[in-house]
Amino acid sequence: MTDIQHDDRRQGGRRWRLVRWGGAALLLLAPAVAMPFTAEVNWGPADFALFAAMLVTACAAYEVALRITTARAWRTAIALAIAAAFLLTWAHLAVGLF
Repeated sequence: MTDIQHDDRRQGGRRWRLVRWGGAALLLLAPAVAMPFTAEVNWGPADFALFAAMLVTACAAYEVALRITTARAWRTAIALAIAAAFLLTWAHLAVGLF
C-alpha cells in the first residue's frame, strides 16, 4: 500500500514540475506575443536569451530546493526567496532601479 501512495505522490510531483516549467515557457512567450500588438514591448534576441536564462535558473533552483527538503515551510520560504531575487533582478535589468 505504501508503494501505491509513493507512486501517486511522484506522479503528482511530475504534474507540478510540468506546470512550473510550462508556466516559465508561457512567461517567455508573453513578450513575443505582445510585440506585434504594441510598440511598448520591443525585445531583441539578447532580451529573450537573458529572460530565458533567468527563468531556467529560477526553476532549476526551486527543483534543487525540492530535492533538498521535504518541509513545506522551508519550500515556501525558498520559493519566496527565489521569486524575490528573480523580481529584483528583472526590475533592475528593466529600468535600473537599484
